[in-house]
Amino acid sequence: MQQKRNIQIIEWEDLDKRKFYSFGLFMTMTIRATVYPATLIRTRLQVQKGKSLYTGTYDAFRKILRTEGLRGLYRGFMVTTFTLISGQAYITTYELVRKYVSSYSKDNTLKSLVAGGSASLVAQSITVPIDVVSQQLMMQGQGEHLTRFKVKPKTPSGAKHSVFFGQTRDIIGQIFAADGIRGFYRGYVASLLTYIPNSAVWWPFYHFYAEQLSKMAPSNCPHLVLQAMAGPLAAATASTVTNPMDVIRARVQVEGRTSVIETFYQLIREEGFWGLTKGLSARIISSAPTAIVMVVGYETLKKLSLRPELVDSRHW
Repeated sequence: MQQKRNIQIIEWEDLDKRKFYSFGLFMTMTIRATVYPATLIRTRLQVQKGKSLYTGTYDAFRKILRTEGLRGLYRGFMVTTFTLISGQAYITTYELVRKYVSSYSKDNTLKSLVAGGSASLVAQSITVPIDVVSQQLMMQGQGEHLTRFKVKPKTPSGAKHSVFFGQTRDIIGQIFAADGIRGFYRGYVASLLTYIPNSAVWWPFYHFYAEQLSKMAPSNCPHLVLQAMAGPLAAATASTVTNPMDVIRARVQVEGRTSVIETFYQLIREEGFWGLTKGLSARIISSAPTAIVMVVGYETLKKLSLRPELVDSRHW
């Protein structure tokens, strides 16, 4: 009965890689589509000065929906589909680094911390240029006066595909003309300082919370339920720890700043230390369902991708 209660971690060598990558693409796309509106709202809240545009998460959601419609909540979404590549790079790096570290240490916290940070380093190198473009698109509409680049007005004869690709091409052209290739990596250091700690904190806390919940739960409680509860707890913890750097990252990328330190000092001068908490509620609100979907999807993906001979050895 005690063995049933312990949650066994499915490692890289336990997986059928063909199934893992096939199911993984679908899972990643589903997660991104689900949480994208909250990500857009968080970005606008972090970039606005004080409460010049929105008073909070719900106010932003209501105003965007009223003035820009449902499409307004998905501005720049098509660009983010390219992050499917970084998503696969992230999970591959995470699993391979866990396997590598396990040859030196059996400490699960250490394996999770090192693997999480390494995976984020690889993924952000791919994601930052996509984020720079998508964030500029997110700020169009009500938030366009806060960004450096503005989409040109549509012409009456514009083709339907220009709604998706014309605006993206327009923004990419403006970024390149203004800043060259470096413009697409604006905020790269700030992103690393945000997401490497976030990922490094998330995984150890996820396994910690899952382990603690498994000790408190009835022995017949499904492991997937416990993992789904651990995910949001880990996400809230990681979001709270790294939110100050996330605010700075968003401003560096959207406003075209070059110095992380200068951006930090200006934020403190203008809005005080409370400015570092901007978008935190939106971030936690978006990270909680994201974590649930990601954890359920990821753990289900790993179970479905188990090598046939191991299927009966893992509990759901």
